Amino acid sequence: MAIDITIRNGAPCLGFDGPTVGAVVHACHAATIDQGLAALRVDGLNRETLEPVLQYCAKLLCVADEASCPGCKRQSEIAGLETLDQFILSKKEVIVGDGRVRLTGAGTETVTTPCLETLTKQWSGENYWFWARRVIRKLRHGLRRAHMQGEAVAADGETPSVILMEPQLADNIGMVARACANFGLDNLRLVNPRDGWPNEKARIAASGANYIIDDASAHATLEDSIADLNWVAATTARQRDLRKPVMTPQQAIAEMRLRIARGERCGLLFGRERNGLETSEVANADALIMIPVNSRFASLNLAQAVLLLGYEWMQNDPGRSLGRVTTFERPMSEGVNLGNDRPATKQELIGLFEHLEGELERLGFFNPGHRKATVQQNVRTMLSRMAATEQEVRTLRGIVATLAQGKGTGRKSTDKVP
Repeated sequence: MAIDITIRNGAPCLGFDGPTVGAVVHACHAATIDQGLAALRVDGLNRETLEPVLQYCAKLLCVADEASCPGCKRQSEIAGLETLDQFILSKKEVIVGDGRVRLTGAGTETVTTPCLETLTKQWSGENYWFWARRVIRKLRHGLRRAHMQGEAVAADGETPSVILMEPQLADNIGMVARACANFGLDNLRLVNPRDGWPNEKARIAASGANYIIDDASAHATLEDSIADLNWVAATTARQRDLRKPVMTPQQAIAEMRLRIARGERCGLLFGRERNGLETSEVANADALIMIPVNSRFASLNLAQAVLLLGYEWMQNDPGRSLGRVTTFERPMSEGVNLGNDRPATKQELIGLFEHLEGELERLGFFNPGHRKATVQQNVRTMLSRMAATEQEVRTLRGIVATLAQGKGTGRKSTDKVP
């Protein structure tokens, strides 16, 4: 049985008392489809009846109905709002955070936002029609990259725990998970994530690092998240008036490796996207990590900070690889990749030298003659520095022969010269 979509107060809604179409799309996009449906609790709305609702949004059928959902970007477009300044002026008041920051406009509506950063990103609304298309794909085909489960590379406690203090954006959590998977940091802990946990948007942003997302734990307080750890280092870009060791990433990771080898459990604490860690939170850490940066622009994206620490962790990890390793790609090591080739032997190099010098002699290159020994020495030094392979020596000898004698039609024309 299909769900009727009716226009109520200018917005497309499910029936006469159901949520807006945009609210349905938002609920199923922010979490899994089943979690979204459970949260909505709409009679008759299930996996079988959901797709027509999504199609209404995905195909922008609301345009013909002259309707739009609250929170949809179409509302800003209809109102002619092109900038954040215009949005603020259209409101009576914009209340930021706890209310100590307030922006006044000329409108009649009062809105709230957790921070100015969020307002900057979300004032114009969301592309609900794009979200609807994503949910339709999930409904038909399941989660994107759901087959890429992966697995932890170390046993519990053998890698530092990555602790995010009150992360604000699910996308950032997903990108942190991806960085963790890149560098073998298997344990992710979240302290009071703003948008709740689990979160489907984080899984999408993780781009296949699903096992990090699945195993991540959410904690109500910082103290709870670090309760089982022995040593914690907190990242900060600001100087703190605390009597704690200040370390570079390299020094902090070296300390963690020593402690983990002794059986201790360690953690890396990262602050909020907006304002980092409070000094009272840093006080719980045993050391501070300060990443070398441009002193005039020290702020790092959350995932970038995790990536830098993860890179340092992986430097001395026996399981590391230069690039990916697949069925068709073997592990790489530093240095020149010779493949199936081999370094040339001295006998092969001397053969090249003698071949080249013989042709140069025949063609009168060594002139004046008293410079011959010096030129030969320079040529041999230059070619020896190449560290040529056996194949490269054969190629060079072919080049010398062709330049000296010609080849094919070129050689025949050279032979006719008196």
